[in-house]
Amino acid sequence: MATAGSFLQRCHRALTKIPRLTPQLTSQPSRKPFHPHHPRLLTTSTTTTTTALTDLSQPLPEVAPRTRLTPLSPSYYTGSPEYYDNLLALQDLLRSHQALPTIHGDDAPVVKWKTIDEYRLIVGDRVKPSRYNKVIHILDRLNRIDPAIMPAETKAALALYMRPENQALGRKIERTTDNFGRAYAIGRRKTAVARVFLVEGEGEALVNGMPVNKKFSRLHDRESVLWPLIVTNRVDRYNVFAVVRGGGLTGQAEACTLAIARALRIHEPALKHALREGEGFFFPFLSLFKSLLIWDIQLGALLSITDRLRGRSRVI
Repeated sequence: MATAGSFLQRCHRALTKIPRLTPQLTSQPSRKPFHPHHPRLLTTSTTTTTTALTDLSQPLPEVAPRTRLTPLSPSYYTGSPEYYDNLLALQDLLRSHQALPTIHGDDAPVVKWKTIDEYRLIVGDRVKPSRYNKVIHILDRLNRIDPAIMPAETKAALALYMRPENQALGRKIERTTDNFGRAYAIGRRKTAVARVFLVEGEGEALVNGMPVNKKFSRLHDRESVLWPLIVTNRVDRYNVFAVVRGGGLTGQAEACTLAIARALRIHEPALKHALREGEGFFFPFLSLFKSLLIWDIQLGALLSITDRLRGRSRVI
């Protein structure tokens, strides 16, 4: 019984008489560093510290919850937080104005954006060209918003990335026809250079003084020369006089394509969209034709090798 009574007394003492420590006033005693030549002495005495005694009847003081420092920027832990903050801000701006009506890219205001070196100075980091192109793509999309209803916020954001205008350098020279009604343009493809005079007529086409069907033996090259006129249904309305130098026949034909398209825009500037759509139709056709031509060449080489093997087997 004595043992049981003493145990209960210890429990009662632990629950009532041992003081609680509040987090605000608790302090740890300073400990001396351990030294091998000065071993610590074993003792049964305990050091007491200054504590605040609280009664069980009083409520415990509220302890501030454990806080964790969080960065303000969501891209703080990335390699270049300044760039990603800028990119996220532009993406948010584009997302907020996504539903606004847009105009065609050719009708959008001509804007020269800051170069990659200037953009690096703005961000303060060495930005890769691929990341710079992402920013330019968003800026081009924002620039296509209808200027009549473009928000002031968007105009202010675009102004930060525009290069300062120089009236002397930014002025374009409008090309017109000469006194004889001819439009002159130059086209280049690889090492071929074509100089073309385009004038209203009955559909005659001369390349280096020869008709197109005599200058180019392949049907594909003939179509390439007159492709801008074919797309816009202007074959029988203009005469073409071209002088081509350098390169092969295919390169010369494609150089004439570009030169005739530029000269046709001088006569009729409204055909810009039609010429661009015709270009998108022409080049996939060109790639398909080249792939078929390569396949035909490979097939012909395979058949020739097979015939040779057959001839050897007959001899054996």
